[in-house]
Amino acid sequence: MTYKDKAKAAISKPAVLGEDIDLSSYVSSAEERPYQGDPSRLPSKAKEDMLGVGISLDGTNQRSGTYIQMDNTAIHSSVGQEGLEVMAIGRALEKYDWLLDYWWRAISVDTDKYTANVELNQHSGYFIRALPGCKIIYPVQSCLYLTKARLAQNAHNIIIAEEDSEIHIITGCATASSEEAGLHLGVSEFYLKRGAKVTFTMIHSWNPEVAVRPRTGIVVEKDAVFLSNYVIMKPVHSLQANPVARCVGDNAVVRFNNILVAPPGSNMDLGSRVFLNARDTKTEIISRAISTGGNIINRGYIEGDAPNVKGHLECRGLILKGRGVIHAIPELRGNLVGIDLSHEAAVGKIAEEEIEYLMARGLTRTEATATIVRGFLRVDIDGLPPVLSAELQRAVEASEKEIM
Repeated sequence: MTYKDKAKAAISKPAVLGEDIDLSSYVSSAEERPYQGDPSRLPSKAKEDMLGVGISLDGTNQRSGTYIQMDNTAIHSSVGQEGLEVMAIGRALEKYDWLLDYWWRAISVDTDKYTANVELNQHSGYFIRALPGCKIIYPVQSCLYLTKARLAQNAHNIIIAEEDSEIHIITGCATASSEEAGLHLGVSEFYLKRGAKVTFTMIHSWNPEVAVRPRTGIVVEKDAVFLSNYVIMKPVHSLQANPVARCVGDNAVVRFNNILVAPPGSNMDLGSRVFLNARDTKTEIISRAISTGGNIINRGYIEGDAPNVKGHLECRGLILKGRGVIHAIPELRGNLVGIDLSHEAAVGKIAEEEIEYLMARGLTRTEATATIVRGFLRVDIDGLPPVLSAELQRAVEASEKEIM
């Protein structure tokens, strides 16, 4: 049975989690856009939107590579360091026959109607690869930019970190319109070979009418490290994501760090799942969620299936204002003796005594609240390069006024 056949059989599958999106209410094609050899020549509005999600096109922030997709067209790809490959996925499939060995291996094509739709209506996506032993100095950046109203943007991305390589990727997703409806469907498959390290930071900035359904699978081999940072602090109509990481080699490490802010009208169902399938593997899932009137389901799942594995899950939420809801769902499953899994979850409000303490030291109530919120959203991430740490903090600070 081919991937297409499996996808056709799954296209009518209802969504397992989150709101079930009617795919027929979106269009699947958009006009082809011309290739842009110099992305700094893109329209100023597009560059401003991309900068808001960490994508720098004017050369002020150093990058080792760049990929830009507008709607369903790859309009730019470039590299600035040996040992790195960045290109549209279609070109990569033409260049490398072996890439089909990775196609739909980390996630199944028939997982749900959204993965099936990406296979049946795929237009582009990116391929990023760090060659064996290469340490990519500066981050690689990629942007998926949605401009056409009611478009279903499809992307299938594959990231490969070969043995003993190291790469930092910052991905930004954004919309040109502040009010037009749209749908983003993105499948991402990560493959970390022995001793590799991948730091993946994703910043989303959609609009109140966009629905988002990313699907992600990560395969982590022996001694490899995968660090994921996800930030969304802008309105979105409906977002559902639950990436799955599998530690298949001894001493593999996976860490997920999520920063979520749900304004009124936003509905987010997010989580991370990690399967510790090899000896001495470790994972940590840390989520910080704030509702200012929107709804958040904050999931986390860790399963231990090998000796001496360790995992910790932490879900913390604040409801600042409005009638928003935060629903924390932490889950642990241990399948044998000798594992060490733990979790903690809390949902509440800012303690009045904390505000009064800061006010007694000269801050106004608003300044005291902002200080506490800023500290709540600050997640210390071991191994995060300074440039990505700065991008992460900038995203938090840029949205601070809107949160308050």
